[in-house]
Amino acid sequence: MIPGVDLIKLLETISVVGITIMIFAESGLLIGFFLPGDTVIFTAGFLVHAGLLPIDINVLALILFIAAVAGDSVGYTFGHRVGRKLFDRPNSRVFKQTHLRKAEEFYKKYGGKTIIFARFIPAVRTFAPIVAGASKMSYRTFVTFNLLGGAGWVVLNLYLGFFLGAWFESIGISIDHVLLPLVIIILIISILPAIIPLMKNKSQRDAMWKITKKQFATLLRRK
Repeated sequence: MIPGVDLIKLLETISVVGITIMIFAESGLLIGFFLPGDTVIFTAGFLVHAGLLPIDINVLALILFIAAVAGDSVGYTFGHRVGRKLFDRPNSRVFKQTHLRKAEEFYKKYGGKTIIFARFIPAVRTFAPIVAGASKMSYRTFVTFNLLGGAGWVVLNLYLGFFLGAWFESIGISIDHVLLPLVIIILIISILPAIIPLMKNKSQRDAMWKITKKQFATLLRRK
């Protein structure tokens, strides 16, 4: 979900080539951390079933799997070559130290399995392979986790979208009526691992609640 962008129309416009580039960029390029990979893949599955993406679902799964694995491999190579210099780099509009630090903490906690778990957490999945490369993880070990994580991420999201589309159609519900709510649910699920640790801390909960109330008050005043 990119603010101000109709995701369905966007994916229809950029088609398979554009979707593949998005999935690669989210994992392989630092500028891709803001891309909603989970919702893009899930929505793509829906659109394939609806006939709006003219490609076989299994072929698309293979293409996106390759893109996801290749993206993580590029991230690993970048981290391996640049190493710890990344941690001394100042914040910019694109690069945020908080994302890199969060990925490093995740890596310390879960080790190699981070490459699998991080696939399902926005922003962290962009920086996890970079941290793995910077920490000198064996490339053979990295490839194993990369293949498993990439396959699980793509297959789960893509086929979930495809088969849910088929199920809703079978019971007479238009895909157009349910796609947006389902995409929002997928987005919420994907950010839960990042939100839950924050909610455990009382000061952070209070700060988030204060900000939320302030935003609601601003919206009400505008009305």
